[in-house]
Amino acid sequence: MAKMDILRLMAGFRKFRERYFETVSEDTYFGKLAGTQTPKTLIIGCSDSRVDPALITSASPGEIFVVRNVANLVPPYEKGGGFHGVSAAIEFAVVNLKVENVIVLGHRQCGGIRALMLNEGTVPNGFVSQWVRIAEKAKITVLKKHAGEDDETLCRHGEKESIRESLKNLRTFPFVDEAVKNRGLTLMGIYFDLESGQLLECGEDDNEFKNVEL
Repeated sequence: MAKMDILRLMAGFRKFRERYFETVSEDTYFGKLAGTQTPKTLIIGCSDSRVDPALITSASPGEIFVVRNVANLVPPYEKGGGFHGVSAAIEFAVVNLKVENVIVLGHRQCGGIRALMLNEGTVPNGFVSQWVRIAEKAKITVLKKHAGEDDETLCRHGEKESIRESLKNLRTFPFVDEAVKNRGLTLMGIYFDLESGQLLECGEDDNEFKNVEL
């Protein structure tokens, strides 16, 4: 079965190649992209297989710069570098590519947030349990505001509150804060409800999530 899955993916690559590489020159799509990339938006999304930022936004190759991780989390800024893949991607997008927008894209039915809120599906002291602790403040906030609610409601609130927490963490990066102040970098929190197919945006004024009017 796994082999058939790989063959299907390879067939998909053939279609991709036929579409973009049938003829390659400086005037064709990938001919223009071969030398440089100029995406306007960084999307920090979840690794969840159902939430592909390019698919959701119908973006073309080269249009968005994407970093994905469990629960679409942004860690706080830490001095000294080290092995920080998400932080490195944010730095590259903001400093080198000079993107104009950064979107934290969360979603319904997030397994990472469920692990955070309910301690489900994780290996004790494993990588996932350690990683989602980045959003521990979000969990505390939700449990205070929504004490006594059922598990699904807590997870839904956790999914949204973790986006707010990641937006706060984004501003702890000096180069992000500088870009916001000096060149108008926009920071946005978006929530994709994959159960209803709706997008919600976190409002700048009231910090509440509202349906995006399309």
